[in-house]
Amino acid sequence: MAKFVLAGKTDCPYYAKAELLADTLQHSLPNFKIHKISILPDEWEEWLEAICKRNGWKHEESPLVWRDLVDQGGKGMLLGGLCDFIEHCQDYYNITSDMPTDVMLSIAAENLETKMNLIVEEQLRASLFKPLHIWISSALSPTCEILIPNLFSAEVFRCVAISLHLLDLKADKEGMQGLKMEVEDLALPLLHQVSIHTDLEHAFREADVILLLEEQWSGDDDAENEGEQEQKKKQVKEISDRYTEYGRLINTRANKEVKVIVSGDSFVNLRCSLLTDNASFIDSDQFVAMATQLENEARAIIAKELRVKTSDVTDVIVWGNISGSFYIDLQRTKVFNFNGAIKGPAFFSQSLSKIVHDRKWFETSFQDLVRCQRAAVASKTCQAAAMSAANGILTILKAWNGTCSPDEVFSLGVVCPGRNIANGDYDFPDGIVLSVPVAFTDCKWSVLFDVAVGEELKERLQLSARELQEVSQATRNRDVDQTHFFIATVRYVFCFNMFTEVFPRC
Repeated sequence: MAKFVLAGKTDCPYYAKAELLADTLQHSLPNFKIHKISILPDEWEEWLEAICKRNGWKHEESPLVWRDLVDQGGKGMLLGGLCDFIEHCQDYYNITSDMPTDVMLSIAAENLETKMNLIVEEQLRASLFKPLHIWISSALSPTCEILIPNLFSAEVFRCVAISLHLLDLKADKEGMQGLKMEVEDLALPLLHQVSIHTDLEHAFREADVILLLEEQWSGDDDAENEGEQEQKKKQVKEISDRYTEYGRLINTRANKEVKVIVSGDSFVNLRCSLLTDNASFIDSDQFVAMATQLENEARAIIAKELRVKTSDVTDVIVWGNISGSFYIDLQRTKVFNFNGAIKGPAFFSQSLSKIVHDRKWFETSFQDLVRCQRAAVASKTCQAAAMSAANGILTILKAWNGTCSPDEVFSLGVVCPGRNIANGDYDFPDGIVLSVPVAFTDCKWSVLFDVAVGEELKERLQLSARELQEVSQATRNRDVDQTHFFIATVRYVFCFNMFTEVFPRC
């Protein structure tokens, strides 16, 4: 079978003549195949130079004809221009072309018009096709690897296609390229394209969803050479610089309805607060810090104590600083399928306070167990709790996209609305990100104002607000007052270490 490729300028009359001759041969000879490449006039020279350089040819005019030898293991054999093609057809097939000049010019003009119409149609089609753009940081982390295949589900996103953008500032190109190949190998129906980024040159462009995972900070590498307070101080400074830049980029590049979820084990509230401070064009309600992982860890501990499934425990509330002085509130917690004195069908639930009367355990040992749960997992697996982190993000995404009941209670770190929070009569500083109970309705979250907040809980929340406010203010003014920055950071680290366990190194 003879396979030929005919390329030329769209408005070239010689290309039009060669095209008509090739069509005649293809219709007359069953074993003659032609592939046409029509190039716009202003793109022709660049295209011709590239194709000739790639194949080692020399050719300067339109059209260009070559025989395709790929099926025979070859790269293609140059035939030449119009005269060469006509001569070849005359010698081998005894067919030639006697097209007059006026017809050649007419067909060339028609070719150009058709090409321009096709370009306009393609641009219109592309404008109607709008994939969802999802950006994920720390792309080479275990959490991201678990997260990616689960994102492409109708339960998470109701869309026709997803463009996935993977960002990792600590990774090399080779590792990111390997991740891209692995994602493409998943053959996910919703996947439109995958892009990889190791710098911020294109970060967050056209973003509809941004998932900011736990990142590696420079202080992590110096932990053995520096004191812990100095290490945390370095981390806070680096976080401040990076998330200030993230916020500015999101502000100018992302879609105005973007949804941003901040997750991880360290400085979650602070990172979210820095984003909102630097993204003034985007509603602060579109930035949340994930506390779902803490919720689920608390549910697992309660379930083990009561000998029920983790999913049988619902409506656990996390208050305060997610990676610092948080408090697990169980006043609304319900338990299903509990094997106690009172039993009912599968939809029957009981308040946890009516099942367990040892309030002291909930206020002391239980709170400590939750703070140590993630560290316990890390000590056994020698890595962060990636599965629970990914599951927490997916839970929030599903709820935010309308696949949950409005009665479900979630905990989210959100920008504090000050005095109005939980209808309290106390004053929280505006702009501080605190974890509070929320519900999702019509793809939007709202703070639950009917949750009882006692004096003890108020004090805990005030502590969280103060430690976050001090560090937040210090990061804004650190260039002016380095001493204040250092003191505030030390205070934050002191509170952080009081309420969290440092992951053991494996």
